[in-house]
Amino acid sequence: MTKTTSTAPVLGTRALNRATLDRQLLLRRSPLSAKAAVEHLLGLQAQNVKPPYYALAARLDGFAPERLSTLMADREVVRIVTLRSTIHTHTADDCLTLRPLVQPARDRELTTFRKGLAGVDLDRLAALARDLVEAEPRTMKQLREALHTEWPHADPQALAVAARCRLPLVQITPRGLWGRSGQVTLTTAERWLGRATEPAPTADATVLRYLAAFGPASVKDMQTWAGLTRLREAFERLRPRLLTFRDENGVELFDLPDAPRPDPDTPAPPRFLPEFDNLLLSHADRTRVVPPEHWGRTWQGNQAHCALLVDGFLAGVWKLEPDALVVEPFGTLTRAQQQEVVAEGARLWETMHAQSSYDVRFGSVIR
Repeated sequence: MTKTTSTAPVLGTRALNRATLDRQLLLRRSPLSAKAAVEHLLGLQAQNVKPPYYALAARLDGFAPERLSTLMADREVVRIVTLRSTIHTHTADDCLTLRPLVQPARDRELTTFRKGLAGVDLDRLAALARDLVEAEPRTMKQLREALHTEWPHADPQALAVAARCRLPLVQITPRGLWGRSGQVTLTTAERWLGRATEPAPTADATVLRYLAAFGPASVKDMQTWAGLTRLREAFERLRPRLLTFRDENGVELFDLPDAPRPDPDTPAPPRFLPEFDNLLLSHADRTRVVPPEHWGRTWQGNQAHCALLVDGFLAGVWKLEPDALVVEPFGTLTRAQQQEVVAEGARLWETMHAQSSYDVRFGSVIR
């Protein structure tokens, strides 16, 4: 630990929790528009269609699913593989810039498939895949089959993954629209948005945006969020413009001078988050939101569960059934907490499923 780090103010777990919830628009609902919120949050996890909608329902005042769906239909937001090699919903501007920023990680991802890509000219593959999907949007199956015709001795799945890694492929609508269905069909971001990919933002600029949405944070925290390495230099360049703190373990944290850092005792209302919400995935040390005893409890095998926050921390999971929102806490909630959870659940249902009757009920306590 350096002398500077050892003398920096300490931010305890609750202080980090309240600061992060505030940046994440989860301490109180925000008046931001859906598009402005997606931009501020640097995208929303979107492995499935519905999570971005539930993510905004937990964060925005007056949100309606049609608002995000319209943005997607109008090509103002898109679904694309970016951070941590997962699908995110980004604004069109961020799609065209953040994807180039994380391209080194997509290139590293290809090394996992090098055996299946033996003898494949990746530049030629990228050019051919671009021609294919820009001539006509393709499903992954169609793209895989077309590329396998050119390289019959290669692994078909590896060929498709290589195309996804080398090219900024977006999922076109109706995939991603609220209340609609559609298989994953791909074209390039440039073709879908009608403009060229832009130069990647500087790492420094992205550090500032990350801190605004996820700070205070360490270098490793941001590297975990982005799936990138070697970001220490950017933080060091920015050090004169940032405040520094340390957590209870002595890890150095950086933050924007004017960013909110609420009192640790600020009330945090319950929130229903979708599976894989970025709040739960964007720090190397997740104890600011996930108590150590609850680590790993939002998934089981390949099944991910939606997360319930109580007093700002992970406290259970939830699921939708045809006529009810079912809450399964990890421990016993007080009567007041139960009432708050029911009220928040009712609000969620009315926001997302206003045309149907509902019930909010508690399932078994998960030990």
